[in-house]
Amino acid sequence: MNRYYVDLHIHIGRTWTGKPVKITGAKSLTFTNIIEHARHEKGLNMVGIIDSHSPEVILEMESLIQSGEISEHPDGGLVFGDLTVIPGSELEIYDEQSNGPIHLLAFFPNLTIMREFSSWLSTHLKNIQLSSQRIYVTGLVLQKKVKDLGGIFIPAHVFTPFKSLYGKGVQKSLTEVLDPNLIDGIELGLSSDTHMADQLGELHKYTFVTNSDAHSLAKIAREYQVMAMKEPTFLELHKALKGEDGRHIIANYGLDPLLGKYHKTVCAECLNPLTPDDQICNLCGKNKIIKGVADRILELKTADAGPLGRPPYVHQVPLEFIPGLGPRLLEKLVNHFGSEMAILHEVPYEALTDVVPAKIAELILKAREGSINLAAGGGGKYGKIAD
Repeated sequence: MNRYYVDLHIHIGRTWTGKPVKITGAKSLTFTNIIEHARHEKGLNMVGIIDSHSPEVILEMESLIQSGEISEHPDGGLVFGDLTVIPGSELEIYDEQSNGPIHLLAFFPNLTIMREFSSWLSTHLKNIQLSSQRIYVTGLVLQKKVKDLGGIFIPAHVFTPFKSLYGKGVQKSLTEVLDPNLIDGIELGLSSDTHMADQLGELHKYTFVTNSDAHSLAKIAREYQVMAMKEPTFLELHKALKGEDGRHIIANYGLDPLLGKYHKTVCAECLNPLTPDDQICNLCGKNKIIKGVADRILELKTADAGPLGRPPYVHQVPLEFIPGLGPRLLEKLVNHFGSEMAILHEVPYEALTDVVPAKIAELILKAREGSINLAAGGGGKYGKIAD
């Protein structure tokens, strides 16, 4: 088996003609820019681009195939050198079974199937051009369609307070809205990790994935996983999620939950830390409270430990969080060592100090080891490296 760096949740900001796809995504997030940045700057081997249902994005991918810049692998995936793209789609359900909107991810092996899925979607949502659109079918209907097309189905960022399975979507169990047998994995999101998620016994049967949910090029691979696969293809990805034939996730790499935007319960107005029982902010007097992921998981807790054999979850601080490591210095590091993955995983301290000051090199090593002191985030504000 070989080791591959994988980030399965990257948004398209604009089409190649400049039309918006993910409204909150950066204009530089075109399909072509993403694959070039993910391959050459980040050092990833597989990415999931989850707005691939948008018709103009499909046209851009088909154009790149026709020009020979990318090709379709017979086992699924679009090949761009040593990077494989898995076409995907993020959708929102909010039916009578759910208490709030829920985001879900679907992935497909090739453009023929993605185009068929896009055509089906266009009859069930308002704007097929845009990302994360509400689809007017139940979660069960969406699951069945994805599986009928041979796709992979993964609930997205399942604990975030807004637009997620456990944030507001269900009261207690995913079975309220989804068929548990048609789920291929669970995406943890930026404010939780394996230990936190495994406090829900119903999740023990699933593989956990950690992805960036990138809305800009810089955010790609802020969370990712290392997978053991024979080669980076859709078929191998599906086997890795199921733990079949020796394929598996070797390790998940993600933010310490303290760095996530929604880790702790806070006042929505002034971000004052609160307890989940507080009804009014004791600082500003407002009554709009955002319940943190940690407190929500405690409400849902049914287990003390997860199953044996879970891959390790490594609390790794992204390079962009490191004080003093601005865009120019980071670019210098990448140019010197080849990619961010190389800097985070391979480059020794002595080599780092040839390019950056010793203090920054030390922080990079601490980020690699997950030993940096952190101040918790909440209410949409990221945590930060503490003094």
